Amino acid sequence: MLSQSRFLAIVRMSAIYDLVVTAGFMTPWTLMLLYGVLQGLDAGLGLPGEFAPLNTVSILFANLLGSVVVVWALARLHLNSALLGRYDAAARWLFAAWQFNALLNGASWLIIGFLVVEIAFGIAQLLPVREEQGRTAAA
Repeated sequence: MLSQSRFLAIVRMSAIYDLVVTAGFMTPWTLMLLYGVLQGLDAGLGLPGEFAPLNTVSILFANLLGSVVVVWALARLHLNSALLGRYDAAARWLFAAWQFNALLNGASWLIIGFLVVEIAFGIAQLLPVREEQGRTAAA
């Protein structure tokens, strides 16, 4: 069982991770740079699976994802709420499901690194939290 302060530290760490990983997806220009780096990493490692080229629609959806995740991360950092950590756990399990689906459908195994982090934060943000004096833990 985690203390409230330890749980909130995990929520903050997950938000910082999201900012670092997804900020590059926010604009078409930064996406193109980040995607080039990821493609190079994928090719350099010789990983199985496809790293498909971007098109206008995939760029749009990547930019939408990046924008929403960055705003969500900033909200978690600013509000510092255990309840938001619980909601974030749900979002991480959804992301993990879609990443796993992509892997099953031939996507690059580079996604496995992201999948592992999603699962780890998804588990950590579902752990029980002990009530501290003067506070109550989120369910």
